[in-house]
Amino acid sequence: MPESPYPMIPVAEALAMILREVAPLPSVDVPFADAEGLVLAENVRAAEPIPQFPTATVDGFAVRAADSGARRIIGAQMAGEFAAVRVGAGEAARVTTGATLPAGADAMVMIEDTIERDGMVEITAPVSAGDNIRPVGNDVAAGQMVLPAGTVLHPPEIGLLAMLGKTTVRVHPRPKVGVMSTGDELLEPHEPLAPGKVRDANRFALMGVVRQAGGLPVDFGIVRDETGGLAETIERALPQVDVLLTSGGVSMGQRDLVKPYIAEHGVLLVGRVNSRPGKPVTFGMVGGKPFFAMPGNPVSALVGFENLMRPALLKMAGYKNLFRPRRKVILEHPIRHHPDRVEYQRATVIFHPADDTFTARTTGGQGSARLLSLHGANALLILPDGQSEFPAGSAVEAILLAEVGDA
Repeated sequence: MPESPYPMIPVAEALAMILREVAPLPSVDVPFADAEGLVLAENVRAAEPIPQFPTATVDGFAVRAADSGARRIIGAQMAGEFAAVRVGAGEAARVTTGATLPAGADAMVMIEDTIERDGMVEITAPVSAGDNIRPVGNDVAAGQMVLPAGTVLHPPEIGLLAMLGKTTVRVHPRPKVGVMSTGDELLEPHEPLAPGKVRDANRFALMGVVRQAGGLPVDFGIVRDETGGLAETIERALPQVDVLLTSGGVSMGQRDLVKPYIAEHGVLLVGRVNSRPGKPVTFGMVGGKPFFAMPGNPVSALVGFENLMRPALLKMAGYKNLFRPRRKVILEHPIRHHPDRVEYQRATVIFHPADDTFTARTTGGQGSARLLSLHGANALLILPDGQSEFPAGSAVEAILLAEVGDA
């Protein structure tokens, strides 16, 4: 195989280059109920106070705190209704939770603290002005900034939008990602195996991680190793998507056509990275759109996505926090690796609350074609270049891919 003309650059340098090229997608208006997981592109302020009226927080009786003795019951105020009830000296009104506090009253007494008989109610607990009442604007003041631009909309924020009467909201949309696999050896999952053939796992795994990163995958299938078919599929995909993602065809063989296509039709910015797995990960801009080309080995493709494409998709979706958490972990067993490149080994990390430490164990064989090595992994161990031996008890840095459980 000929020597690669592309310099091998550190992952951090490649990522910085990629993030300079991508920007948040232009904002769009969507129905607020469809905005979960999206990022606000506008400031949301309250047009009116919440609550708009003093509200009872308990079922009971509205009274004047300064009064004493039994009170005469003069009427009722139910939630969702408005009765012209005014509480005067020595009087009380029956009120349900969430109802407007009647005029004249300044406190609510829980029904558990009352004795009712013959149209009168006796108060059995001390009463102070303001008890069990949400005053006007207690939750949100009129004009208050409630959700600033850049907020990620989760269910509580969707509820706030509903409370504020915000029926549509301006957000950054999910990036549409065109996903395709290249290779004459590939079959669809439903097809029977034949000599020299393998079923395409990469496309489906990559569409899954695109979804997890907030993108919308668009499936462009399998592309054979011939220039015309590759060009036709890419040119068909580009107008439909915001990003292109391929797997395979990025090494230096005669049928590795993706790098030459990017270089000929756009700008190739990253051709190799200092990573095991994932050295041939490629990035460029074609038609003004980001183009990520992952290696054909499935672990290489997924680790390359994790390190370089996931942060870019998050940035395009408007997120500010682009990176996974990292922790120092203690190795449960010795590890050896080839010290020529930084290696990302798949591992299971466990938290030990007794001494506030994290320990890690690899998931077995770490070959870049062994997709099973990612099954059950919740972390990537970062083994730096220049060092080959990591004894049990060594501390290394780990990227946490999922929540870490306790021992």
